[in-house]
Amino acid sequence: MATSGASDAVELQVGDRVVRISSPDRIYFPATGHTKLDLARYYLSVGDGIVRALRERPCMLHRFPKGLAGPKVHQKRLPAGAPPWVETVHLDFPSGRSAEELCVVELADVIWAVQMSTVEFHPWNSRRADTESPDEWRIDLDPMPDCPFDTVRRVAEVVRDLLAEIGAVGWPKTSGGSGLHIYVRVQPDHGFTDVRRAALAFALEVERRVPELVTTTWWRKDRDPRKLFVDYNQNARDHTIASAYSLRGVAAATVSTPIRWDEIADVQPEELTIATVPARFAELGDLHAGIDDAVFRLDRLLEWAERDQRDGRVPPGTEIEPE
Repeated sequence: MATSGASDAVELQVGDRVVRISSPDRIYFPATGHTKLDLARYYLSVGDGIVRALRERPCMLHRFPKGLAGPKVHQKRLPAGAPPWVETVHLDFPSGRSAEELCVVELADVIWAVQMSTVEFHPWNSRRADTESPDEWRIDLDPMPDCPFDTVRRVAEVVRDLLAEIGAVGWPKTSGGSGLHIYVRVQPDHGFTDVRRAALAFALEVERRVPELVTTTWWRKDRDPRKLFVDYNQNARDHTIASAYSLRGVAAATVSTPIRWDEIADVQPEELTIATVPARFAELGDLHAGIDDAVFRLDRLLEWAERDQRDGRVPPGTEIEPE
């Protein structure tokens, strides 16, 4: 429910909170005409999904204070002026710096972030209880410039089959761009280094199965532009990607949208937008709703990682974590 506040603001009732949206008519997506208030209404429409994706995770915000026509701000620290009910999580970085990042626990936190000009939400793959122990393994299928989306579809099926072989359940979503993300819930009993090693071992196995389609070469300049890069480095500490149901800061206002495996053959990611996803969510609900019930242990993948290292199968440079 929205009520009038000051002449240039509206107030939204979000659960037990009232969140004030200033400049509600400011255009955030010039190509589509969507406003700041439209952003808030979008996130309200997918509330259960976005909160599940972000709950208790450190969250970096991609803010556009003037809309997409202005500069983008990558915000690690909680923006000033937060109401007392907005929660944070403390993080320390190798540089010696630290930050108090947004820690979403309810939908009002998300809508307040929209009030602070947030378009995209980029959570860590660990939670507040132990930020150094990830509980989410992220498989990022990132096509190179000359790699068609049909290749992404074909590789996604290889990933699905391989996950089934090792007893893991994958939860796919569009990236909101040209690729696909597949998430696997894991036991939080390893650090980032081991999760990344496991992700690399899996990526190398995918590459071995379809070498004509996939590359794990880290340095971009050395990759075949016709192939798909399985970006295992998205599992490194402090690396983030857009969450499920996050809008993307692109002209078409696309959404990183959970999909069923049987949709991959026909999905058109550019059609999943701020304008279409609310109705889809109302019809299907959150397709990632069961993700916390399908937890995988990384032991087998870590055995693969040790084997690959021992047998010299890890390509030069692959173990490097660039800044």
